Amino acid sequence: MCVRVVTVMQARSSSTRLPGKVLRPVLGIPVLLQQARRMERAGLLGTLVVATSTDPADDELVDIVEADGIPVVRGSLDDLLDRHLVAGREFDADAVVKIPSDCPLIDPAIIDLVLGSFLESGADFTSNLHPPSWPDGHDVEIVRMEVLEEAGREATKDFEREHTTPFVWERPDRYRVENLTWDRGEDFSMSHRWTIDYPEDLAFVTAVYEAFGDADDPSPTFGLDDVLDLLDARPDVAAINARYAGVNWYRHHLDDLATVHSDATRFAPEERA
Repeated sequence: MCVRVVTVMQARSSSTRLPGKVLRPVLGIPVLLQQARRMERAGLLGTLVVATSTDPADDELVDIVEADGIPVVRGSLDDLLDRHLVAGREFDADAVVKIPSDCPLIDPAIIDLVLGSFLESGADFTSNLHPPSWPDGHDVEIVRMEVLEEAGREATKDFEREHTTPFVWERPDRYRVENLTWDRGEDFSMSHRWTIDYPEDLAFVTAVYEAFGDADDPSPTFGLDDVLDLLDARPDVAAINARYAGVNWYRHHLDDLATVHSDATRFAPEERA
């Protein structure tokens, strides 16, 4: 049976810590489009869609993405579960892939690895971050459309709507939940931060891109191992955003999440002050 895969990049302009972060330029190209070009190198990606909000603040984002030839859907600003459902319905998905748009170092080989496992296993939900082990910023989650529809009908908690999939992976007794652990046998999720939330994160990502590309090659090809080798050789690059390593949304919901341990998150330094 042919499975129609729709891969959704969730994006908005109204980030509180770094406004407009996905439109910030890296080697002259918006973060969002840099990431899209990396993702499009994955062989199993299916249809790539950007899901943004109906807020007028996201009109510029829509114009930029559509001009690059990527389809866009619009939905709720805060209810990302709704946005993923809109995308899945619009493109008649059998399975929806969730990848945030603030992960411009994501390795397309990892997308194929997680998607391939999902397609072979028959799971309801497959990811590589429950529990996490890969460097933060390689988040790949795949959920069957009918399961996502159930979540849409039944999820009532704000964090279940905002983060799209917790209703599913918090219920391993109800759904077949599969996780791909990094085959190195190490956990880099709390030590290697490759996502963008803070100005330091953007500086880190920019430094990585500049190490592999330039104005003549603004969207260079490199993978996870290449970045790890760079960080080993250039501890100054690794240090740029090290103070935020391990900071993620779990920190605000540990009392709500039965399947997330407290050692899978930490507060930002300024939040502990």
